[in-house]
Parts: sequence; structure tokens; C-alpha cells
Amino acid sequence: MATVHEERVPAWFWVVAVLAVLWEAMGCYAYMSQVTMSASQIAALPQAQQDLMAHVPIWATAAFAIATWGGLLGAIGLLLRRSWARTLFMASLAAVLVQWTWWLLIARAADVMGLSAYVMPVCVIVIGALLVWFSGFAARRGLLR
Repeated sequence: MATVHEERVPAWFWVVAVLAVLWEAMGCYAYMSQVTMSASQIAALPQAQQDLMAHVPIWATAAFAIATWGGLLGAIGLLLRRSWARTLFMASLAAVLVQWTWWLLIARAADVMGLSAYVMPVCVIVIGALLVWFSGFAARRGLLR
């Protein structure tokens, strides 16, 4: 009887993969929360934030969708140990850059929200770049198929 060789995947890989899924799921939740806001929820925002919400172009919303759902699929790809995870993380990061370009440079959200408008974009971009790097690192180590 032939023995089956099991690949040894380090525990740190699984920790990062699970954290990636949780992070990306939170992004999907944020996306769904934004695109399903009711008129009364929008009306409860300060007027300047209402104005920002009213002027979000469809391409920025589409970039948000690609960033979040593409990132979640990439994280699931990590859990499945698939090499296509990196491609999805790269697409997600590109979409994040498009989304935040509108938010910070075109809409000038910092004028409305102050410096706090930069906190989430910086976190999302840094984590997105780290996930692209990590998936490439995992592929080079033979952890992704």
C-alpha cells in the first residue's frame, strides 16, 4: 500500500489566511453598509458627509466593489492554497487605489472629515500591499498551487 505524502503547511500561513478572510469580510460589510444606506440613514449624517455620499460616481462605487469582493475571493484563494489568490489581491489593490483616489484627491474628503479621512485608506492600502506580497511569498515557498 502506497503512503500518501502530506504537504506540511506552516501554522503561520493559516493564521495569515484566516486573518485575511476576516479583514476582507469586514471590507465587504463596509461596502454593503454603504451601498444599502437608506435615505433616513444618509439624512442622519452631517450635511457635508451627505454631500459627499450624493456625489460618489458609479466608477468609484464599482472600484469599491472590486476592491472588497476581489479581496475576499483572494483571501478564500489563500485558504484554498491557490496561486490565483495573488492575481485577485493585485486587482483588489488596484481598485483600492482608484477608489481612494476619488475619495481623497477628487472629492477631497479630508476637507470634510479632517485628517481622519486618511486613516482607513492608509490601512487598507498597506494591508492590501502586504497581502499581494504575502501571496507572492507563499507561492515562491510552494505553499500555493
